[in-house]
Formats: sequence, structure tokens, C-alpha cells
Amino acid sequence: MKKIPLITVFAVALLTLLALTTLASAGTHHVYFGTGGPGAEGIYRATFDTQTGKLSAAELAHKISGPGFLALHPDGTKLYAVASQEKEGGVAAYRIGAGGALELFHFEPTGDGGAAHVAVHPSGKFLLTAQYGGGSVSLLPLDNEGKPGTATVTEHEGGSGVVEGRQKAPHPHWCGYSPDGKYAFIPDLGMDGIVIYAVDPDKAAITKHGFAASVPGGGPRHMRFSNDGKFIYLLNELSLSVSVFSWDAGAGKAALLSTTPALSEEVKAAENFNSAAEILVHPAGPYVYSSNRGHDTVTAYKIGEGGAALGVIQVQPIRGAFPRNINLDPSAKWLLAAGADSNTIAVHAVDPATGLLTYQRGSVINVPAPICILFGPGN
Repeated sequence: MKKIPLITVFAVALLTLLALTTLASAGTHHVYFGTGGPGAEGIYRATFDTQTGKLSAAELAHKISGPGFLALHPDGTKLYAVASQEKEGGVAAYRIGAGGALELFHFEPTGDGGAAHVAVHPSGKFLLTAQYGGGSVSLLPLDNEGKPGTATVTEHEGGSGVVEGRQKAPHPHWCGYSPDGKYAFIPDLGMDGIVIYAVDPDKAAITKHGFAASVPGGGPRHMRFSNDGKFIYLLNELSLSVSVFSWDAGAGKAALLSTTPALSEEVKAAENFNSAAEILVHPAGPYVYSSNRGHDTVTAYKIGEGGAALGVIQVQPIRGAFPRNINLDPSAKWLLAAGADSNTIAVHAVDPATGLLTYQRGSVINVPAPICILFGPGN
């Protein structure tokens, strides 16, 4: 038998090690945490290993007041946060540098106070913010460098008045876009529906197009599209339920089809404060997830009837308190839950065959008052 030179063995071993290192690196992503509450100083950053489900310890990435929700630019090199400077609400724009570092390069007011949510249009030409307190949506154009310009504010009008103290006036709570980018959507908690805007990306402009009414007293908060773009899954904060709408992309119209409770009436009545906070759609399987504050759980649903209905398959404790936000990692193998009152981020494995969640022991880190989880570029 011919002997293989020792140097060749070492070379093969070295190449194998380098390949494994590259694979591991490719499975590691920066993850950012927006915060808001006692002890929080700004945006925090950690790394997440998509192979093991492990988070590194979080560190302060940039000190700023109330950086609640975060959004990435489509090119992945810039991050935007709704935050405050000198007590004025606006959008902070950052460049993402080496090691996931954040460099603030601009702050632009929303024109109507603090915002609850921010989303960048797929074209990268503008972003939207939703002002819950102001009852408005702001459009900020983005130049070629991603710098936000002066905001144009559009006011919402009316309130359903069904839930006393919460629905006397409009309360926009989320911003997002249709898969083709032709429409923008603003779920409004006070109006019990989704305000739909037509988008003109060339002019960086939106115009009111329609309204999709949800269940009375539901209190729409956040929404997601189905993977095929044919359905909308709307999370109702006040009633802790998910309403399914059909979406006609040609006409730009949504029609209510069904509503599924996240928790039973008995469970909701047993807690002092229950409200729904975030909703996700699994990118590969027929599953939807929503978080339940107060009950401190995530409800998992299986999509049925071709997308038109949901069925609850699990109610999973988050191993934390008051989950204002949840998110799936880029591999969709893990769900991260932010405990705003427990100052924790806990990791749960997602079974791709069933959609069920399993708590990943040893995968909890501390983050002060986390209210948003955003995955950035890989290492």
C-alpha cells in the first residue's frame, strides 16, 4: 500500500478545519435588540449560532433613548431605529460596520412624535413609521446613502370606540408592504382595521387606497403575509386573536375570512393583563406564531384550508415575562422570545415537521427591557 506523505495528511486536515470553520461562521449572525424601559440604555447586540441555537452575551451597541423597533435596509448595510433625541421622536440611521458595530450617521424627526414601528420599503427609497400616540403614519425618503429626509405625515381618522379607553381615536401600530411592494399596510388598533396605501416608489409617496375592517374590539397590532402572498394574518392585540384575510393583489383589496383565538376565554380571564404583541409566519412550513403578554406564552398555529384558517397546536411558555416581541432566526430553526419584564431573550427550537416549539436549555441571555429582536448580516 502506497503511503500518503505526512504533509499531505496535515494539509487535508487543515483544509477540513478551515471548511468547518467557514461553515460555522456562515451560521453565525449578528442580532440586535431594541429596548424601552428601566435599565435600558439603547440598542444592544449579540451573535447567534444557527447551528447550536446559542446566543453570545449581549453588549451595548449604541446608547440612545428608547430605540424600540428596528428595521434593516434591503442592502443589509444599514439599520434604522425609532428612538428619541433631546426628547424628540424620530428615526436614527446607522451604518453596520465590522463585527456588527453600529455607527450613527443621521437622526430625522418623524414629524409627529415618537413612533411604535418602522419599516423600509423593498426599493430602499423610503421608510414608514407608525405613530401610535399621534394617530399618524410618516414617510421619510431615503437618499442613495440611506439617509432619511424630511417626513411627510398622514393622519388617520376615527376610532371604533368598542373598547373604552383604547379605541376612541386612531392608533397606528405597525408598517409593512405587500410582497410586490405596490401597497403599504398600517394596522390601526383604534380603528379596528388595516389602512391600505398605494405606493409610488419612484416618487417615494403613498396615497390612501382602502380599508380592511377586522373584528370589532380586536385592536389590530401587527400583521404578516402568507408565504404565497395570498393571505394576511392580522394579530388583534386586545382580543388576543388572529384574523385571516384574503388578499387580491390586482385590486389591492383584503377580505376577512376567519378569526382564531390565541387563548381560551377562561385563560384570558384568569390573568390580570393579557394582550397579544407579535406575529410571525414560518418561511418554510405551514405555521404561524403569536406572543401573549401577561400569559407569557407563544401560541403556535397550523395553517389550514389552503391558508384561509388557523388551528392552535401549542401554547408554549417563553421562560420569561411579558413577550412584547418574538422572531425567527434566518434558518427558521429557532424562535427567540424577548421578555420585556424579565430582561431576557430565550431560545426555542422549532420542529420543522410539526411546527412545535421546545425550550432550548442554557440558551437565555440578559438584555435590559427588550422589545424588538432583529437579525442582521452573518459573520
